[in-house]
Amino acid sequence: MDNRDHSSFISLRNAIRWVLREIGSGFARLRTHEHLFPLLVAIIIGLFCGGAAVVFRLLIAGFKDLFWGSPWIAVDLLRDQPAWRIVLVPAAGGLLVGLFAHIFSRESSGHGVPEVMLAVARLNGIIRARVALTKTLTAAVTLASGGSAGPEGPIIQIGSAIGSFTGQLLKASRRRLRTFIGCGAAGGIAATFNAPIAGALFAVEVILGEFGVSQFSPIVISSVLATLVARHYFGAGPVFAVPAYRLASSLELIPYALLGALCGLVSFAFIRALGASEDYFDKQSKAPAWLRPAMGGLLVGLIGLFLPHIFSDGHHVIDLALLNRLAWWLLPVLLVMKIVATSLTLGSGGSGGVFSPSLFMGAMTGALVGQLSGALMHHATTLELGGYALAGMGGLVAGTTHAPITAIVIIFEITGSYNLILPLMIVCILSSVVARKLCPHTIYTVKLAARGIDLFEGRSLDLLQHCRVDQCMGHDFETLPADTLESEALNHILQSKYAHLYLVADGQLRGVLPLSEARRLFLKRDRPNPSARAGDLNRIDSPFCIPSESLSVALPRFIRSGLPELPVVTDADSKELIGVLRYADVIRAYQDEILKADTVGSLATHVAATQSSKKVRVMEDFFLAEWDPPASFWNKTLKTLRLPAMYGVHVVLVKSREDKDRSLALPVMPGPDYIIAENDALIIYGREEDIDRALTL
Repeated sequence: MDNRDHSSFISLRNAIRWVLREIGSGFARLRTHEHLFPLLVAIIIGLFCGGAAVVFRLLIAGFKDLFWGSPWIAVDLLRDQPAWRIVLVPAAGGLLVGLFAHIFSRESSGHGVPEVMLAVARLNGIIRARVALTKTLTAAVTLASGGSAGPEGPIIQIGSAIGSFTGQLLKASRRRLRTFIGCGAAGGIAATFNAPIAGALFAVEVILGEFGVSQFSPIVISSVLATLVARHYFGAGPVFAVPAYRLASSLELIPYALLGALCGLVSFAFIRALGASEDYFDKQSKAPAWLRPAMGGLLVGLIGLFLPHIFSDGHHVIDLALLNRLAWWLLPVLLVMKIVATSLTLGSGGSGGVFSPSLFMGAMTGALVGQLSGALMHHATTLELGGYALAGMGGLVAGTTHAPITAIVIIFEITGSYNLILPLMIVCILSSVVARKLCPHTIYTVKLAARGIDLFEGRSLDLLQHCRVDQCMGHDFETLPADTLESEALNHILQSKYAHLYLVADGQLRGVLPLSEARRLFLKRDRPNPSARAGDLNRIDSPFCIPSESLSVALPRFIRSGLPELPVVTDADSKELIGVLRYADVIRAYQDEILKADTVGSLATHVAATQSSKKVRVMEDFFLAEWDPPASFWNKTLKTLRLPAMYGVHVVLVKSREDKDRSLALPVMPGPDYIIAENDALIIYGREEDIDRALTL
């Protein structure tokens, strides 16, 4: 190579490096954009989820053709199969699923949604990428071999894994990672049922458990794009054979209300049956875990000998119920046996969802009530009876998931008609109320609850559980001896600046004297009673708090007592008054915790940008920077160092370095008592000149 060629090569290499550096710098700036970055990532997730849903459905059809000789499982086809195939194919499918799950990923067993909810609530949104691949295979085999389950649970887990993997690849913050999981879940269910609105609502109502505009916008985009991809391959037609519907009379709302209550009862039975099946198979220690799905498949195959209707997702049977083509006596039989078959399939470790089985059970329940109603009210036409089956489908979804809004919207999107909205709302709301009353857990959380897992621990719904009473209580209060004369108590009441007086005797709290109540009693009397004591007016039933208790425990006591503040005592035995806890201070603490939770997620994005730049501009003249504190700062508290006063900077986040090349950002907003360790790197905030001065230390 001559000098000219070598020079050209060097120039080309430098140009490529410059382009890559500029792309990386631009991407780093894009990541700090609060609104644009999540929307762009949501587009990617939506397209991939739509493609995954298409591949998943094609894979199911391929396995069905392999097992049964046809890509569609229908009752007529199964009746023509030999008995040995009907019994053994589900068992063989279960055996394959058990082996795949045992070798590659244990999370691929079951209906998948609980694992996604657990990852969102407790695992910082981390879902292993291999889960998507293994779940695709195990769920396709389960459904194709005849296992009684649905495709939506697996595709939710697959989509969520895609969202989580994308977020991890882009080094997204924990807050954004949860949103990306919601994007994946929404895209999965939207592509499966051709219902983009219901997919988005399911993600925020069930998976994330909270609603926010910043979260909802990317979730909607992902849901819509996934639906468009699925429609491109499979068309935009309805998932079920939905008949035209009309409400015969307003009196029909009475049987619809009864249907709602009945759906709640059926939902409760399904939740309990599935939980009992999971417990039973978990206790079969003599049978290895990989063999249990085969046992469940064998039992489902035996049921299929007599009722092949319960195989797979049962969509073709739902169509028969919607069109009123099933005998009335067959409806309750199919309802009960579908509960049994689904519990056996999923409880034994088969892979599939509970959404489609819920729709199946709801259709059977609704069709039964519709036929009985038609016989009593003399309007037994398909136009009226099909509406009962549709409403029952929504009612079972609402009862099992405790998500009535999602249930209403998904049935509305399936029908595309406004005529069913009124009875549908009645059925879904009543079903959800009855199911919640009978069982506080959904079909997704009951398994986690049995393992002692609280999904809301550490989330915004219960942020106060980590705040102690002694961190929030005040010490400005006024006491009064309990034996003080009424006339003297009156003088204290008129002169006190506090809303309450606390009555004590021998160092113990004897009661609370709310000034508003005392003044009202005094004004009603013609003259004070000379022998009356202040203790005669107090509230001895007032609750109290212990310093070590959490604010989440103390908060309900304000509601029960109706008092704006509560006394804090050393312990329940001595009742020595040491402070007061005010409701306003608790609410302020809650707001601070929410701000911290959101701020940590936002700061993580800015902190990531400090890998390529030492300082990051936050607003006019104010910057964030990563700072390695000098050795003289080690083993000292932030309170001792007085950084705001001495250097004009504030520590907003801590990063704990494992070595010089790797660092792990911890979601820590340190308090004044935080002790700086040797391996700590501090994320400081302040004016540019103060930041520069600190960085030179």
